[in-house]
Amino acid sequence: MRKLLLALLASTSLMTLTPAIAADAKPAEIRTPLNELGKDDPYRWMEEIEGTRALDWAKAQNARTLPVLQGDKRYAALHDDALTIVNAKDRIPGVTFLDDNNLRNYWQDADHVRGVWRRTTLESYRTAQPVWETILDMDALAKAEGKNWVYKGSDCLAPEARYCLLSLSNGGKDAVVVREYDTQTKTFVAGGFELPEGKHRFDWIDKDTLIVATDWTPGEVTTSGYPYVVKLVKRGQPLSAAKEIYRGAKDDGGYGVSPAVLRDHDGVVQAVFVLRPLDTFNAETHLVVGDKTVKLPFPLKSSIQALIQGQLVFSVEQDWAAQNLKTGDLAAFDLTALKADAEKAKATLILRPTAREAVQSVNATRDRLVVAVTENVKGAAYAYEVKNGAWTRKKLDLPANATVTLGSASDKDDRFFVSVTGYLTPTTYWLADAATGKLDQVKAAPAKFDASTHVVEQFEATSSDGVKVPYFVVRPKGQKSDGSAPTLLYAYGGFQVSMTPSYSGVMGKLWLERGGTYVVANIRGGGEFGPSWHEAALKENRQKAYDDFFAVSQDLITRKITSPRRLGIMGGSNGGLLMGVALTQRPELYNAIVVQVPLFDMIRYSQIGAGSSWMGEYGDPQIPSERAVIAKYDPYSNLKAGKKYPEVFIETSTKDDRVHPAHARKAAARLEELGYPVLYYENVDGGHAASANLAETARRQALEFIYLTRKLMD
Repeated sequence: MRKLLLALLASTSLMTLTPAIAADAKPAEIRTPLNELGKDDPYRWMEEIEGTRALDWAKAQNARTLPVLQGDKRYAALHDDALTIVNAKDRIPGVTFLDDNNLRNYWQDADHVRGVWRRTTLESYRTAQPVWETILDMDALAKAEGKNWVYKGSDCLAPEARYCLLSLSNGGKDAVVVREYDTQTKTFVAGGFELPEGKHRFDWIDKDTLIVATDWTPGEVTTSGYPYVVKLVKRGQPLSAAKEIYRGAKDDGGYGVSPAVLRDHDGVVQAVFVLRPLDTFNAETHLVVGDKTVKLPFPLKSSIQALIQGQLVFSVEQDWAAQNLKTGDLAAFDLTALKADAEKAKATLILRPTAREAVQSVNATRDRLVVAVTENVKGAAYAYEVKNGAWTRKKLDLPANATVTLGSASDKDDRFFVSVTGYLTPTTYWLADAATGKLDQVKAAPAKFDASTHVVEQFEATSSDGVKVPYFVVRPKGQKSDGSAPTLLYAYGGFQVSMTPSYSGVMGKLWLERGGTYVVANIRGGGEFGPSWHEAALKENRQKAYDDFFAVSQDLITRKITSPRRLGIMGGSNGGLLMGVALTQRPELYNAIVVQVPLFDMIRYSQIGAGSSWMGEYGDPQIPSERAVIAKYDPYSNLKAGKKYPEVFIETSTKDDRVHPAHARKAAARLEELGYPVLYYENVDGGHAASANLAETARRQALEFIYLTRKLMD
C-alpha cells in the first residue's frame, strides 16, 4: 500500500467494550478532578508554552547556561566537528523509489539549511556525484513567504506521484499546514487541496478526493489534541462541505483517528481503513464501505503492514485465540475473503518469532514480502514468497552483527533499498532483489571518525527480578578494567522502540575518538524482543524498565568498565523520563545526566500538551490506584533536598508540541529551588527533535558533549 498503515499508529488499539461484571468485581475508582492534580505546584505557569513569563525565564536560563558551556575553550572545536559532520555532502542520500527515472530525496546541508526536495535517476544515483533536479527549495520558499517553514514530508498520489500533499511546519511543530504541490510544474496547485495548521491525518482516495481527519471546528480534538472525526474532501469544495464518514470520541487516547488507503502495486485502491486509537497501543480497525464504516474483528493490539498479491499482511501484539495467533506473530488474510465476511476469514501464519527475536519492519515489492527482524538485537532480513496460501522465505546475505533497515520498494518489480549500519561501521546502502536475492551495494558512507581504536561487545546484566538485559559496549581496544573509562550510557525503554546498533559520526568524533566509551542498554519497554518485552514494563510494571537500567549501570561498574565518577547517562522524551527517574532513585551511580526533551511531571503529564495520548504506556493519574504507581517514580515530586544529585544538563524546545517544554522547565526550576546546580537550554525552534535545522543540531550536540567532557573526562 506504499505506506504501512501503522507507521503512525504502530501497535494501537483498546476497545471500550462493556464486560460482564463478576460478583467479586471491584467498584470503579472515583477519578480525581483534573484541577486537583498538582494543585500545589508553584510552577504551573510554565505550562503556558509561549507565555511571556515562561519565555523570559527560559531566556534567562539560556543566558546563564550558554556562556558556561560555550565558554569552555574546547567547545569551538567540538562544534566545528559536529557542524562539519551534519553538513557533510558525502552523506548517503536515502531515496524514495518510484521508478528508475524518479528517485526522490530530501536533503539538508550548509547550502540548504532548511532543505531541498529533489530527484534523480537510478543510473545517476549509482554514480559518485548524482545529478539532482530540484523539486522544491525550502529555503527559497521560506524566504519568499516570510515563514519559518520546516519540511515535514510529502504524501504523493500513486501511481504517478505527480501530485503531492506537502506538510509544512512552523518552526518544527507536529502541527502542520498541508498544501497540494505539482512536482512536474514545480508549483503549488492553484485551487488545490489545502488544510490549515493542525495535527492532520490524511490520504488520497483519488485525484479529486481526500480522506481526512482533522479539527473541523475549533476544539474538535481529543483531550490530547488530536483529531477524531474523518471526512471525505472533494476538490474545489470548502472544508465545511466535507462529508463525515466516521466519528470517534473526544476522550479517545493515542494519536488521533487515522485514515489509510490500501493500494495494490498498480496504484488501484483495494480497501480504505480508519484506525481509531483508544489509548497509546490499542485501536479499533474499521473498513470504509462507501460513506460508512464497519468495525473489523482485529485484536485491539494489531498492525496492518502491507498488501502483497491480494494478501493483507498484519502483525499482532496480543494473542488472538480465534485465529491461533500469538503475540508478535506476522500473518495474512486474503483481502477479498476478509472484505466479504471478516468473521469467517482465516488467517495464515507467516512468521512466529522466538523469544529472542522480533519483527522490526515489513515492506512489499511487487511480488515479495520483505521482513526485517532482530535476532538477539542484531539485524537480518528475509524475502517471503506466497504460493497457494503458503509462505516460504529466504534470508538475504547482508552483513551480520548490524542493524538492517528496509527502505523504499519498487511497485514495478521486486527491487528495494536496504541500509546496513553498526556502531563502528558507516552505513551502506544496497539495492536488493527480493526474488533472486541479488544484492548490489550502491552507496557507502565514508567514515567520520577513526573506528580502528574501538571494539564492540555485547553483555548481559541481571535485573532485579532475574531477567537478563542485553547491552552493547563500544570501547577503546586494550581499555584497562580499572573503572577509569569515561562512559556514556544511553537508553529509551518505551513505546516498543528498539535500540539497535547504529553509526553516528558525531558520537564517534566527539566522544569515541577522544577516548570515550559508549553503551546502549536494551531495557524492557522497548521492542528488541517483540511486544512482550514492551508490555513487561507497562503501567504498573514501569519500574522494571528503570530497574533494568540500573542493573546495566551497576554491571558496568562491577565489570570495572567504568565507575560512578566516570559514568554519565543520556536519554530523550520517554528516555528523558528515564533520566529523571535515575536522578531521583539512583543518583549515586552517575556523575553526569543529559535530560533531552523529557517527560518529568508525571502527575500532571496527561494534562500537559499531548500527554493524555500516552496513558496506555504510563497509566491515568486521575485514577487513584494508577496515580499511586506513577507517584513512586515521578521525578518531579520525588526531587528532594539534601541529596547528592549530579549537576544535570536539561534541554528542550519551545516549539515542541508533543512533549511540552513545561516538563523540562519545571525540572530545572524545582532543582534550583532546592539549591542544586543545573544547566538548562531551551531552543526556540526545532519541535520534538529540538533541531529545526542542521546548524541547531550541531549546536545542541556540541553543548551535550562539552558538558559530558567536563563531567566525565576532566
